Order: sequence, then C-alpha cells, then structure tokens
Amino acid sequence: MNPRILAATTGRILRQLRHDRRTVALLVVVPTVLLTLVYYMYVDRPTPPGQPTVFDRVALIMLGFFPFIIMFLVTSIAMLRERTTGTLERLLTTPLGKLDLLFGYGIAFGLAGVVQSTIASLVAYRVFGLDTAGSLWLVVLIAGLNAVLAVALGLFCSAFARTEFQAVQFMPVVVAPQLLLCGLFVPRAQMAGWLQAVSDVLPLSYAVEALQEVGAHAEPTTTMWRDVAVVAGAAVAALVLAAATLRRRSG
Repeated sequence: MNPRILAATTGRILRQLRHDRRTVALLVVVPTVLLTLVYYMYVDRPTPPGQPTVFDRVALIMLGFFPFIIMFLVTSIAMLRERTTGTLERLLTTPLGKLDLLFGYGIAFGLAGVVQSTIASLVAYRVFGLDTAGSLWLVVLIAGLNAVLAVALGLFCSAFARTEFQAVQFMPVVVAPQLLLCGLFVPRAQMAGWLQAVSDVLPLSYAVEALQEVGAHAEPTTTMWRDVAVVAGAAVAALVLAAATLRRRSG
C-alpha cells in the first residue's frame, strides 16, 4: 500500500460522506433513537440487589451492535454503487490499488463509526445513566472496532451482490446469526454444543465478551484485550478477502 494514495482515498471518501446528509443522519441520529427505545423498554424492569440493571446489560451490548449493523449496511451499498456506476473501474485504472481503496474505506468509515459510537455512548452514559465498572472510552474503542469489522464484512459481501437489494439481503445472513449467538439473549456457556462452536467463530461474540468485561471490571482485563485483538484481526482478514474478491464492475 502507498501511504500517500491511502490518505488521499480516505479523504475522498470522508468528503463524500460529509455531503451525504441522509447517511450522516443514519449514522448519528438512528443509534440515539434506538437507544432511547431500549431505555424506555427496560427502565422499569426490577433488578436483583447487587446486579446490573437490565438496561445496563442490554444497552452496553447495543452500543457495540448499532455501529456493526449500520456500517455494514452503508458500506456494502456504497461500494456496490461505486462498482455499478463505473467509478470503481475508473479508479482502478489509476495507480490506486485494491488494498489502498479498501483500507481507505475501512479507515474512513471506521472514523465515522467512532464518531457514531462516541455520540451514542455519551447519550447512554450522560442522559440515560448507563453504569459500567469500566471506562466509557473502552466502550467507544470496542464499538469503533465493531464499526471497522462491519465495514470490512460489508466490502467483502458487496463483491457478491449485483444490486442494492441483493446487498441488503446479506444482512440476515451476516448480521442476524451474530446477534442471536453473541451471548446477549442466552449466555454462550448455556448454548448447545454445536451452537457454542458456531458462536466461537463469529467475531461479534468476542466484541460482546469484551464489552461485558468492561461492564464488570474497573480495569481492562487480559480477556478484554484478547477479544479486542480477535476483532481487529478479523477486520483485517475481511479487508484482505474483500481485496481478493473485488470486481471492477457488476456483471
């Protein structure tokens, strides 16, 4: 990769994103609205003494899941548009390499995901009183990594779609199983053996475990850093796979 080309690509994508008001609204407003719904769903639920409230437990995981869902959707459609309009084909006739393009997307949308996660986390902690043993900024870090992972998976999946509708169809395939098996609804240790095995290879399971470690411990734990490394490694691997499967145009 060429650092100068990578920086120029990242800047181009950020400028495009800044001028797309609908996408900005999706990134900034929608997570806050969804978080508000979660708050009013669980605010009056009784909690055993000494245990985190239901809102604290669910909202902490949702702070990591919102950027994953939204960035996957936005990135897969954005890359598909670049391919179907011929923009990607023109870009790849320049010295721009596939890795420069895809890592540029990863950095640009990852930064957008960090901004999204920061705003949503501040609302959760300052407005709705989310209480965790660990730091707010560790939550932002993990949520930002989730955003980068979603960008990488969105870029990879977009290579197999010919239309925006097909890109959206990957949502239940990629996102839904990770939501169901991440440990939010049923602890992973209580799942059937084959479900645990599937959960163990899904990167979002490790992101959720990292967030749970932040919720339960005042200081970063070895388990949390291991999980962060797994999520980061999965994001890089997905970007490399996306580069290997990237097509100039839709067939």
